[in-house]
Amino acid sequence: MFTGGMFRKGKYMRDLQEGPDREWDEKLGIVTAGAEGDSSDLVNFRYEPTPYAVLERLAESGLLDAGSVLIDYGCGRGRCTLFLHAKTGCRAIGIDHNPVLIREAKANLARMKGAGPETSETQSGPARTGALQEKGTGKADEAAGFGKEAVFFRRAKAQNYRVTDENAFYFFNPFSEVILQAVLREIIGSWYEDPRQMYLFFYYPKDEDLALLSMFDEIMFYDEIDCTDLYGGRDQREKILVYELPSGE
Repeated sequence: MFTGGMFRKGKYMRDLQEGPDREWDEKLGIVTAGAEGDSSDLVNFRYEPTPYAVLERLAESGLLDAGSVLIDYGCGRGRCTLFLHAKTGCRAIGIDHNPVLIREAKANLARMKGAGPETSETQSGPARTGALQEKGTGKADEAAGFGKEAVFFRRAKAQNYRVTDENAFYFFNPFSEVILQAVLREIIGSWYEDPRQMYLFFYYPKDEDLALLSMFDEIMFYDEIDCTDLYGGRDQREKILVYELPSGE
């Protein structure tokens, strides 16, 4: 069982992903590897980016598209946020409590926007469709200039972020179960206010997270995206568990 800030993937896995991850960073014109500038405490865990190979599996699942509005909790330098927007066209919001990492995520967004034709698939900048431009992410974000951006990063504590029209949520061990419980209650509260199909993605899930998810009747298991073959089948936690709050239609 993995617990709290001691949870880390093994060196074997990090070594296997280093080369391909560097290639994707170069393609997108961003820098997302490493943990410099970050630190962990009892409730906020150290930044570790999801391998691009795993993010590709999620992008290919069909669960995210241009109509999705994704929150990446504990976004760090923005790898997941930027890549999933680039591959699926979703609006993507990166949240992190660490001011250093948020500055670096914003710098990565600026680099990706300015990378030129090679990264034209990223669709960064204003959202591609009128519906997405109009929908926004709530009055507070619109007032701060976030409402019409296809991708933005915000320094915030996850438990303080108000969910409005977002419908997809990504987690890779960003914080403790105390914070996760508050975040799940916020997501469920938004779903009751505006019933809609929501997907929650948990990469490399911890037993504690799964136990907590089972406590909420509203959240149902939907599917599993298997990634064990990417790393020789040695680690059965190499997967993304997908949970849903259904639209009710």
